[in-house]
Amino acid sequence: MIYSVKLDQAVNFAPDSVVEEVLQNVRTILLTRVGSVCLHRDFGVSWEHLDKPYPVARALMQAMVTEAIQSYEPRAQVESVTFADGFEDVMEGLMRPQVMISIDEGRLNDE
Repeated sequence: MIYSVKLDQAVNFAPDSVVEEVLQNVRTILLTRVGSVCLHRDFGVSWEHLDKPYPVARALMQAMVTEAIQSYEPRAQVESVTFADGFEDVMEGLMRPQVMISIDEGRLNDE
């Protein structure tokens, strides 16, 4: 099944299911800047490309988001990473990732 990762949800310290846990973990990866976690400085997504031209930054961020999710939440398979490309977002320099992931729920039930 394919899920959309919502970046504006609150942290749930007791997720009701493994799927909810995976979605929350992906959200945490996306919202964490590389270098900001003590003793785990590589965790998260780098922001080093945000000052590049928008098309270049978008392509590099898509690759970084995919790599970070693959590295830190192997139960999630990235299906797509897109960005809200509205004129206002581009003019404000905002990059809001919209990430779709799939989770093999049959495999989760076996764990």
